[in-house]
Amino acid sequence: MKRNAQLGLLLTGLALFLLPFAAGLLGDAWIRILAFSLLYMMLALGLNIVVGYAGLLDMGYVAFYAVGAYSYALLASPHLTDHFPVLAQAFPAGLHLSAWIAIPLAAGLAALFGVLLGFPVLRLRGDYLAIVTLGFGEIIRIFLNNLNAPLNITNGPQGLARIDPVRLGPISFAEPLSVLGVVIPSAQLYYTLFLLLTLLVMLISIRLEHSRIGRAWMAIREDEIAAKAMGINTRNMKLLAFALGASFGGVSGAMFAAFQGFVSPESFVLSESVVIVAMVVLGGMGHVQGVALGALLLYAIPEGLRYVARPLQLELFGAEWIAPEALRMLLFGLSLVLIMLLRPRGLWAPTRGGSA
Repeated sequence: MKRNAQLGLLLTGLALFLLPFAAGLLGDAWIRILAFSLLYMMLALGLNIVVGYAGLLDMGYVAFYAVGAYSYALLASPHLTDHFPVLAQAFPAGLHLSAWIAIPLAAGLAALFGVLLGFPVLRLRGDYLAIVTLGFGEIIRIFLNNLNAPLNITNGPQGLARIDPVRLGPISFAEPLSVLGVVIPSAQLYYTLFLLLTLLVMLISIRLEHSRIGRAWMAIREDEIAAKAMGINTRNMKLLAFALGASFGGVSGAMFAAFQGFVSPESFVLSESVVIVAMVVLGGMGHVQGVALGALLLYAIPEGLRYVARPLQLELFGAEWIAPEALRMLLFGLSLVLIMLLRPRGLWAPTRGGSA
């Protein structure tokens, strides 16, 4: 790993660690926005492996997010034991698997789904690959929405509730933690956990970029025929990209389920995939720090406008001229157009030799 990449990762981690202390002065809602920003960073970094490194346009990435979320929800909630007597006999107290076991399982299952998606699309590129992966994402959402009969596995559109929070020994992340008289909100506990996981994902991504695997992915991205002629097993490299990217999405989905305590198919619609792709493209495809920046800006700023748009309009104009939801989408779309015109390679594009 390059030294300046290590320094950049360290400075980024320090800034993100201090950020919620300032945001907490404005209320817990702002800490929640930052926590979800980190979840989207993990999603964007996972998609960056597929799109930014390997050059495979995946428009159904939210499917792996859903697989991770539902995997965790089923393993850490009483839903299965409530609807399947065999499991109820085996686990009289309910199926409440530890988060530290459920999260790796969710990541592994998401990686398996990544490989299952990768096999049929090995010969596809560009628009054709985008269409197939888009369909895959919708198929997963529709399955989750309808797997409540004849066997109730996902509880259909009603979703899964009563999901166990993350626990660290006797500490439950769902409850505030008092340390030397200082009360740390639940949202900040989750934020810290998400930050550690995000930094781990960033570290893995940077290490992969400067490895033989990363160089093989980039060779495939630039010219697959030439990469194959050089002896690169393009099939295995593509499958590895899909699996690794999907596993990051699975971890993010598991954390989402633990944080929310509830999941439903409505959280995994097509627009989520589009937003994640936009984060990768606008941040700078193939650049870890750029993708993280894109995820932070494209999630945190529109969500923050929900809270400040109306008071700001009342202060400036004395009336609300544009509804906050319409204003945030207007600015979101405008920012996409401007960035593509002014910075077509992304806000923080990679240097010619790779990451900065």
